[in-house]
Amino acid sequence: MKERFYSLDVFRGATVALMIMVNNPGSWTHIYAPLDHAKWVGCTATDLVFPFFLFVVGNAMAFVIPRLREAGRTAFLKKVIQRSLLIFAIGLFLNWCPFIEWQNNILVFKPWQEVRIFGVLQRIAVAYFFASFIVYFFKRKTVIAIGVVLLLGYWWLCYVLGTPGDPYSLHGWFGTQMVDMKLIGANHMYRGEGVVFDPEGIASSLAPIVQVIIGYLTGMFIREKGKSYEMVTKLFVASAILLFIGAFWGQFFPISKKIWTSTFVIYSSGMAMLILSVIMYFIELQHKHTLLDKFFNVFGKNPLFIFFLSGFLPRVLWLIRIPNGMVKGQQSFLNPLSWFYENICRPLFSNENNSSLLYAFCFIVFMWVIVYFMDKKKIYIKV
Repeated sequence: MKERFYSLDVFRGATVALMIMVNNPGSWTHIYAPLDHAKWVGCTATDLVFPFFLFVVGNAMAFVIPRLREAGRTAFLKKVIQRSLLIFAIGLFLNWCPFIEWQNNILVFKPWQEVRIFGVLQRIAVAYFFASFIVYFFKRKTVIAIGVVLLLGYWWLCYVLGTPGDPYSLHGWFGTQMVDMKLIGANHMYRGEGVVFDPEGIASSLAPIVQVIIGYLTGMFIREKGKSYEMVTKLFVASAILLFIGAFWGQFFPISKKIWTSTFVIYSSGMAMLILSVIMYFIELQHKHTLLDKFFNVFGKNPLFIFFLSGFLPRVLWLIRIPNGMVKGQQSFLNPLSWFYENICRPLFSNENNSSLLYAFCFIVFMWVIVYFMDKKKIYIKV
């Protein structure tokens, strides 16, 4: 029960690293298709990164919840509530920081009325909070039953409350008008789709809870079976079953990260289990190590910190303005990161997709250097 699974650290680190990379391209208008999200229905490699993170959160719970059971209910409540609130608060801080912005060449305060309330870390906090209570207070069969009910229940809500004939589209989905706009408010929601719509809002929060639960159940299975061929084989088979269920169910309830459909949970969890089983086979059973797994392992030791830094640093640097000539009679500016892209990465390739990708690689290497030296100094920031 106290075995250390190096492959879990590698998988967690790879997930964090890829999440940072896809969130920081050189140009959002020049991205290779696999590194961009599906427009609405479908699942690209980038769409898998966030659910993998939730899956990883569940994996970690499999090693923590047993200790919290031994410590007692008070210790459990204190740990989960404090951690959930802190992660949510960090996410809210990221959305608001650096609290000032340029308007008409003047730095002005960014008002609370324009701050998005939900986001990636907030979704993690909410899913972790409810999943923790479910796996702590209920037995495994009941946990599985609750997960099934949540997935089917969310499907039912989408179908019944959505626009008849088009319940799963951007404008037909029930969550925006009926839930998120009423509880969050339009000014505090995301507008990346060109309209008020929040992909990490309240209405789509049911299914991600199950993503964490599946990660937890997978982690418990790994702990119980240990480093064995039986564990890897059954994990591989289970991944194939989930992939089949997700793809088949997807014919009726589309796979969509935007509204985090139940089929998206099943399909992405299957992909996570598939990749994890392969990693575990080579690392835990074949004892094969490469520079790549050592690279990712460093990220896995400070996951939330480096993810926070990858969001915080660009926001702060955006306040620094470097003159970049005149555009339509007005002075234009670059921040240090955009200067690096325009003057170092962009001139190297005729295909700007390559320039954008190079910038993303440079950014992730820069983040790696930070966590590498933190690891050397044995500095690990836990939340």
